Amino acid sequence: MSVAIGKSVPSVGDRPEAPWEERVQRAAHPLAYPALRSLRHRPVVRLPRVGVVVNDASLAREVLLDLESFSKVGPGAPSDLWTPVLGPSVLLNMEGAEHASLRRALGPLFSPRSVRELVGSVAPDDGAPEPAVARLAERLAAGETVDLAETVTALAGTVICRMVGLSPTDAAVRESIAAAQSITGLVRLHRRGLTAGQVARAREVLGRLVAPARAAYAAGDPATVPGRMRELGLSEREATGAVGAFVLTGTETIQSFLPRLLAIAHDTGRTGWLLAADADGRRRAVEEGLRVTVPTPAMLRAVRRETQVGDLRVGTGDRVVIATVNCCRAAGGFDPDRPVDPAVRHLWFGAGPHFCLGMPLALAQVDVVLDALAPLAAAGRVPRVGRRRVARGVLVPAYRSLELTLEPEVG
Repeated sequence: MSVAIGKSVPSVGDRPEAPWEERVQRAAHPLAYPALRSLRHRPVVRLPRVGVVVNDASLAREVLLDLESFSKVGPGAPSDLWTPVLGPSVLLNMEGAEHASLRRALGPLFSPRSVRELVGSVAPDDGAPEPAVARLAERLAAGETVDLAETVTALAGTVICRMVGLSPTDAAVRESIAAAQSITGLVRLHRRGLTAGQVARAREVLGRLVAPARAAYAAGDPATVPGRMRELGLSEREATGAVGAFVLTGTETIQSFLPRLLAIAHDTGRTGWLLAADADGRRRAVEEGLRVTVPTPAMLRAVRRETQVGDLRVGTGDRVVIATVNCCRAAGGFDPDRPVDPAVRHLWFGAGPHFCLGMPLALAQVDVVLDALAPLAAAGRVPRVGRRRVARGVLVPAYRSLELTLEPEVG
């Protein structure tokens, strides 16, 4: 049950994960998630056919920052998964000077102004229908039951459309989301890569998804993301590859996180506090929500040279699996008042040169939804969670639906 705005609530930091969070995780990865969690008390362990599993945040950060010893390119690394689908130059599967150069070129697309243009323009444009987020508070205030998962999916679809150069009509939004989900749904934590058939299917779907990006790149209109990429000096292959990568890796992250954040706030009695929080309070709540939900449950690296990970020796050809879900959740349940462990801070987005370039875009989408709900809390009306259904067959654990209604007015 949610509490009144401004009312203090007890710390929930020592509680185990909420039962609903466990359901969400297990529905997405019924085999891999329990297996990973069973290792959480062992800082590092070698498993046959899996690799060296890292469950400690400090060790994980050391691996991510040691670019001489560990790479995203190599056997068992992200390159095995994404290169056959996206091509060789999409940040996810690059290292060294080429990676740094492409990252610098893409950086301006994620400036505060650029992400506001992608996400903040929730008002209708180019004849597009009014986005669901714009009417979120209005519908709740009118007594409707609103599916937050559906609303956030529509927001993510709108961003996809703008990324690839499409006008975000209802049909385009639905088709873009379906295309992205059909590809990411093929990825499972317990597999090293996709089968030949899955690669062929993913490439065919992705080709259709980014076709408008090629057209927008050719047109060179800087009002579109592909046009901006051309203006910034990217080749067509780099631009379409980058668009594809951002669409695939960013879509499920935001679809997953916002409903889970509201669900956790509801389950811990902090919904009113979250929506009424000042900028610093919201930042702490969002970061704590990301720590608990862990948008990237695992990260992969290939070992480039013999070295040490904790008390284990690793050598060329070894695969390192960073169990981010264990590293980040070791501190316990959701508690925005808990001091942040420097080893854990933002670890769910990586560390070093490979830190998630799209983080500003993801956080901007979070702000759009929380801003839409904040006036309700300011008026003393707190959204509460009703029926929920978990998603299955997804890469990032998520709710399939999460229904919100408003608590009755007091007095």
